[in-house]
Amino acid sequence: MLSTYYLSPNDWLNITFRLCLALLFGAIIGLERQLKRKPAGLRTHMLVSFGSAVFTLIPLLTNATQPDANSLSRIIQGITAGVGFLGGGEILRESSQKSQRIEVHGLTSAAAIWVSAALGIAAGCGLWQLGLIAVVLTFLVLNLFKRLEKRYYFKVNHQQEDISRLRIPPIEQNERSDTNQDNK
Repeated sequence: MLSTYYLSPNDWLNITFRLCLALLFGAIIGLERQLKRKPAGLRTHMLVSFGSAVFTLIPLLTNATQPDANSLSRIIQGITAGVGFLGGGEILRESSQKSQRIEVHGLTSAAAIWVSAALGIAAGCGLWQLGLIAVVLTFLVLNLFKRLEKRYYFKVNHQQEDISRLRIPPIEQNERSDTNQDNK
């Protein structure tokens, strides 16, 4: 039950494994974002994941003799809210760069930061299988679905261009004057 996730403060090998796993999970997502030249890249995602794992490990190590699910739950809630503010800052920063009108940019980067935090929590709890599956699925979403999105967007734009070609061309000035004289 709960006690399987709790650690002894002297279990340095398991603690190190969980922290390194958090760094690895964050690095996988961060490297993908870095290669796409996004502002929140490798180091940001690694640190978010690592920090989440550290915060998660604190109640697991301090309550090793008396497991308490409430303290772990509060830590996870705090991480989720804190990373939400970090993601919100990413969205605002991206949105204000290009123009003065209201635009929303950086949602995927904010979501990737949020997922990195979740991966860090999973690593901190020792749920390496969950973290591994989640990082693979996240990587697929960021890569495969981006390609599908572009392909769909390309098709929709071409369909709109085809429709615009079917529009009736405007009447030229000479034809308008002839029509007006016929009506008199």
